[in-house]
Formats: sequence, structure tokens, C-alpha cells
Amino acid sequence: MSLTDKYLNDMFLNDIEGHLLLAATREEGRTAAARFSAPLHWLTDAQRGEVEQRFEAEYLALARVSWRHTAERAGRLRDEYEATYRDLRRRLLAAWLLTCAVALGVLVACLA
Repeated sequence: MSLTDKYLNDMFLNDIEGHLLLAATREEGRTAAARFSAPLHWLTDAQRGEVEQRFEAEYLALARVSWRHTAERAGRLRDEYEATYRDLRRRLLAAWLLTCAVALGVLVACLA
């Protein structure tokens, strides 16, 4: 499988996952809206439908905001971890080079 195929496959799977997540969230919103409007007996069917529709829309909007915040936080964490990893690699390389230099110095001193 080429890199392009893998990238396209990952994009396709991400799209499917996004659609499934959105569908599940909409269903959760509908369920929550029905639960919310159930005790409001004085509403007509049209009013109940309107309340449920608005509740579902607000539920979905809040979920999107939450997802956006989560994605932004994940990006910031990824950047922090990448910076820490680069710093660790740099320090390990410096320690390895120092160790090699000391070992070479000891070897030269012993052979002299």
C-alpha cells in the first residue's frame, strides 16, 4: 500500500468516524430533547416539536464547541510532547557524543 493510499484510507475512515459520531450525537440530542419536553404537558404538539428541535440544535452546537476545544487541546499537547521529545533526543545525543569523546580520550591516554 502506497503512502497516498494509506493517507486516503485514513481520511476515509476519519470521515466515516466523524459521520457516525455526529449521528450518535444527534440521536443523543433527540433523546435529551424528548426527556426535557416530556414533563411540559401544557405544550401543544407543534410547540413540543419546536422545543425539541431547538434543544437538539443547541445540544449539537454545544457538542461541536466541546469537540473543537478538545481538538485544540490535543494539538497543543501534541506540540508540547513533540518539543519535549526533540529536547530529550538532543540531550541524549549530546550525552552520547560526550561519552564517546571521553572514551576516545581515555583510549588515547592509555595507548600513549
